[in-house]
Amino acid sequence: MIQSSLVISLLVILGFLFSTSESLQFELQSGHSKCIAEDIKSNSMTVGKYSIVNPNEGYPLPETHKVTVRVTSHYGNSYHYSENVETGQFAFVAAEAGDYMACFFAPDHKPQTKLTVDFDWKTGVAAKDWSNVAKKGSVDVMELELKKLQDTVTSIHEEMFYLREREEEMQEFNKTTNSRMAWLSFLSLFVSLSVAGLQLWHLKTFFEKKKLI
Repeated sequence: MIQSSLVISLLVILGFLFSTSESLQFELQSGHSKCIAEDIKSNSMTVGKYSIVNPNEGYPLPETHKVTVRVTSHYGNSYHYSENVETGQFAFVAAEAGDYMACFFAPDHKPQTKLTVDFDWKTGVAAKDWSNVAKKGSVDVMELELKKLQDTVTSIHEEMFYLREREEEMQEFNKTTNSRMAWLSFLSLFVSLSVAGLQLWHLKTFFEKKKLI
């Protein structure tokens, strides 16, 4: 019984490690932009929502407090775009693995304004709406927890393959770099020896003309 509890606890911890849930609040100066990157593997679910914090609670949000938001992959493909909004959200399944960028831009105003943005970005198992799963499936608490664990194990398995692929890519890149550096070193040595030989030949010719040797 104790061993089973330990295994379940370990799986839950690993699930949190391999599924990202990033919730943050940051300030954005008008006329400036801020980008946040997230490494997402292919076929992984990701959801995000953002909103501007009202500086004057109880009053309407000022007209200056709007942002333009764009979410793109490292290939430059756009997954979300909203212009001059106070709040918004996005959800998609990543078609390609790599770094995804969520960029926030605040239009320029005079005098300058400082905006505070709440941003919540979840990927993997953390991105799933478990409350809807429970309602739609009419399952009890234990079944829901088992479903979470199953998805967590699947996520860990996929993440391990993803990390292995990234490691192989890095090893191939290192091999290519080392090969190029070896050729560059050989070329540098050849040029240095050639220059030294030309200098010796020039000095010898010079001394012979002066009849010093």
